[in-house]
Amino acid sequence: MEESEAVARSKFIGPLSKGLRATASLYDGIESSFEDARTQRSFAVFLVFIFAFSLVLIESNRQGLLPEELRGRISTNHFGAVALAFTLLLIFEVLSLVFALARSVADSIGKQFELLSLVLLRKAFFEVSHFGEPVDWKTAAPAVPVVIADMAGALLIFAATSFYYRLQRHRRITSDEADQAGFVAAKKAVALLLLGAFILLGAREMLLIWLSVPDRGAQRFFEIFYTVLIFSDVLLVLIALCYSTRYPVVFRNSGFAAATVMMRLALTAPPYINVLLGLGAVLFSIALTLAYNSYMAKLAERQ
Repeated sequence: MEESEAVARSKFIGPLSKGLRATASLYDGIESSFEDARTQRSFAVFLVFIFAFSLVLIESNRQGLLPEELRGRISTNHFGAVALAFTLLLIFEVLSLVFALARSVADSIGKQFELLSLVLLRKAFFEVSHFGEPVDWKTAAPAVPVVIADMAGALLIFAATSFYYRLQRHRRITSDEADQAGFVAAKKAVALLLLGAFILLGAREMLLIWLSVPDRGAQRFFEIFYTVLIFSDVLLVLIALCYSTRYPVVFRNSGFAAATVMMRLALTAPPYINVLLGLGAVLFSIALTLAYNSYMAKLAERQ
C-alpha cells in the first residue's frame, strides 16, 4: 500500500518538479549574485555613504542651507541618520530572509527572529531620535523604560536565536532524491514570489512616502511583509504535504507558521507586550524544535 502511494505521489510530483527547474535556475542566479562577497561589500559601502550623506543633509538643514522645498522633508535631528541607516540594514536582512527560505524552513524562521531583534533595536533608536539634541535626561526620562525594554528584548531574542540554531538537525522530509529535489525547487519558487512581493511592497511604500502620505514609513513595510510571510509559511506547509504527510513534519511546519503570526503581532503591539510576544515566538519555536527532534529520534529508533 505504501509503495503504491509513493508511486502515485511520484507521478504527480515528477512533472511538477520539471516545471520548477527553470524557476530554480533563475533563483540560483539571483541568490549567487546576492551572496557574492562583492555585493555584500558594496552594500556596506553604500550604507556608510548614506549615513555620512544623511548627517551632512541634516546639518545643512539645521543651518538653513537647504532650499525651502526640502526643509520640511529632511529631519533636523542627527539621530535620523542612524534610523535611516538601520532601516536600510533591515531591508538587506529581509532579502537574506527571502534567500534563507529555500535553504531551510527552520533557518528562514531563525532569520525572522534575527530581523525581529533588529527591528526592536531600530525602534529603540527611533525613540532616542525623539529626545532632541543634545540628549537631555529631563526630556528623555519618560521614554527610557520603553527603550530599555526594546533593547533588553532584542538582546534576549538574539541569545535565544543562537540556541535555536544549535538545535536544528536539518533532516530531509523525504528519503527519495527526486522528491527532495522537487521540494527544494518548490521552496525556491516560493522564495522568488516573496522576492517579487518585497520589490512591489518596497516600491509602493517608497512612492507613498515620497507623496507625503500620512502615517507611512518603514515600520509599515515590515508589518505588511511579515503578513506576507504568514501566507508563504502556510503555503510551504501545504507544499510539504505533497512530499511528506508524516505528522511531526506537518506539526513542526504548522508551528513555525504560528510563530510567524506571533512575530507579526509583536510589530504592532504596544511597548512591553511587543517584547513578550517576540520572545514568546522564539521560545515557542525552541520548544517546538526540541519536541520535533525528540519525536524524530524515537521514530528512527523504531525503524
